[in-house]
Amino acid sequence: MMPHPLDRPVWHALDTLQAPLSVGSALARSFAPDIAPLAAARDETPESLTALAGLVTRHGNALLLQAGESAAPAGTIVEKTAAGVQMVAYTPITSVPDLPMVPLGEADAAEMLALARLTAPGPFEQRTHLLGGFWGVRENGRLVAMAGERLRLPGFTEVSGVCTHPDARGRGYARALSAAAAARIFARGEVPFLHAYAANTAAIGLYEALGFAVRSEVVVTVLRAQDGMQIPGCERGEAA
Repeated sequence: MMPHPLDRPVWHALDTLQAPLSVGSALARSFAPDIAPLAAARDETPESLTALAGLVTRHGNALLLQAGESAAPAGTIVEKTAAGVQMVAYTPITSVPDLPMVPLGEADAAEMLALARLTAPGPFEQRTHLLGGFWGVRENGRLVAMAGERLRLPGFTEVSGVCTHPDARGRGYARALSAAAAARIFARGEVPFLHAYAANTAAIGLYEALGFAVRSEVVVTVLRAQDGMQIPGCERGEAA
């Protein structure tokens, strides 16, 4: 049986709809560093892993996200691993709380980055907002909550970047923004999915209440280059 594309969602996003935002080759790809540290090899063959190691050497730490553990290519070191879950909503979400949500874009990029750095919803860089539609809630002009889209592959879009300023928690913003993001994805004829750390039971419970269900366990792996290591082929640009 063919593997499901959501088993390697980063690769299938970078190799299809989000290829224009990626760097790499047919063997391994990552987002441009100022968009997201997410990276993936096409498969676990030595050639693909060598290409992935080349990306780590050239562009810095890489975050891998897939079902099953990721092999650490020669020349890299596993800096961190964590257990997570992948959740999917197959039934359309039609109940969206009525909140004054506003679209976010380039003009809001600095505020979005500051909110993400304060609340740590997951990897978020200067140009992460380019990955998909983001919406937020403002109080007295200040951005206090947001949610949007990250990985996009044929038929599926990931809900991500869900966060709320500590001063505005307990008002249902995360629930409302997540529901709205999922509803917009459904409206395009796509299936929404998302990821959460397995230990974050509060977030998992919130998403289950919205209609998401755990599809698979996933592993988050952070790779960094081994000091002083040269990946074969990098000096000729073969892995970039």
